Amino acid sequence: MAMGGQNGNRSAMAEINVTPLVDVMLVLLVIFMVTAPMMQQGVQVNLPKADTKAMNPAEETVVVTVDRNNKVFINKEETPAGDLRAKLTAMFESRTKKEVFLKADAGVPYGEVVRIMADIKGAGIERLGMVTEPAPK
Repeated sequence: MAMGGQNGNRSAMAEINVTPLVDVMLVLLVIFMVTAPMMQQGVQVNLPKADTKAMNPAEETVVVTVDRNNKVFINKEETPAGDLRAKLTAMFESRTKKEVFLKADAGVPYGEVVRIMADIKGAGIERLGMVTEPAPK
């Protein structure tokens, strides 16, 4: 039974009109595209002057190698295992980048490699990289 003033087949619109949303998003996109390059420019300041030596960008990479016979080398120079810590400490006194790479033969006992790593860290080296070969697939 339908009442006189109401239309029974009218329903609420269930769809959202996305056109105004897309318009607003495009305007915001353009605004951000225009302002982003301006935000990347820094503030102009006068930096203080100081008498310091320039950093050496081409500092030589130091590689500690342990061969199959447990001989220790710093780069290509053979070093007695007991002198490793002292020699590395002397080498890195004036360097800013305290990084050493360790190459150990696969046949060297694990305990020996750990002892060499402890000597390297004890010399004040901040970063120690292990050199390996990629595994065959």
